Amino acid sequence: MGDKHVVRFEPVDLEMEVDEEETVLNAAFRQGIALMHGCKEGQCAACKSFLLDGDVQMDRYSTFALAEYESDEGYILLCKSHAYSDLTVELINYDEEELRNAVPLQHLRTRIAAIEPVTHDIVSLRLDLVEPAAFTFKPGQYADIRIPGQDGHRSFSMANLPGEPLEFLIKKYPGGHFSGLLDDTLQPGDELELDGPYGTFTLKKSSDRRIVCIGGGAGLAPILSLLRHLVADGIDRPVRFFYGARNHADLLYLEQIEEIGEKLTDFEFVGCLSDSWPDGWANTGFVTEVVQRLEPGLAECDAYLCGPPPMVDAAIALLEMTGVPPDHIHYDKFTTSVAE
Repeated sequence: MGDKHVVRFEPVDLEMEVDEEETVLNAAFRQGIALMHGCKEGQCAACKSFLLDGDVQMDRYSTFALAEYESDEGYILLCKSHAYSDLTVELINYDEEELRNAVPLQHLRTRIAAIEPVTHDIVSLRLDLVEPAAFTFKPGQYADIRIPGQDGHRSFSMANLPGEPLEFLIKKYPGGHFSGLLDDTLQPGDELELDGPYGTFTLKKSSDRRIVCIGGGAGLAPILSLLRHLVADGIDRPVRFFYGARNHADLLYLEQIEEIGEKLTDFEFVGCLSDSWPDGWANTGFVTEVVQRLEPGLAECDAYLCGPPPMVDAAIALLEMTGVPPDHIHYDKFTTSVAE
């Protein structure tokens, strides 16, 4: 381990310890401080902050996330920053409700219970905990699953509630570093290691606004977890869930969604089909087009988005255009990784 320093965050009057060998963001995860983050790989800018004082060195990152002129002005990416002195950092994006109420990072050993297809390109991966006996997280968060035999991981959201068997919905890509192992390499009984929880895609308890969920593909998982949380805690808020797919066969877990909806007092699920649909299907087009047609009052909602990055980007643009404040928009946007 390297020398240790203190990082002070403004304007939230919060400080923590950081080792020179870990990034500022990883030090926050370790100590249960929920700094805003996205990819954790220097590509998305979610953790961009301003260095007010101190000496920082950054690992390699994408200039799409932090332009050279921004770095010259003093901006840094917390996921790539190593402290070599005490630091004072101004947070640009933060959720004060989450910041002091995070769940500390945990390392898990698990065993595969089942791998089952739910559509032609999405599988359900269910895991049993080996050690420790419980995994503490907030509904809507995600974990990093280590890729067996490789120096890397992939990020997937939990579809279950804490205390229930772990379930991940995973979209398969040709040559995918992890998803490519799900066809014939990984088998029930194999062990997988996980680290988590990560993410701020969690229910904001201080809000009583109605909820609009916009999802697609395997982005259904964290939304399922959030909906199950609403039921389990008896939270009575109107919910509209828009889910985008290409055709009717790509709409998954419809029975589970219906069962959840029956337990909520004001819930509507809208399946949106963009390529082909049964005769008489009402909601056609991209999911954001359907949302725009059916939701005139978006500015008064809390929005939860999860799905393919182009869908999330389009949904953010729509929400911002219709006046939804940035702190009412919650999302985790994952990238894909394929073997070269």
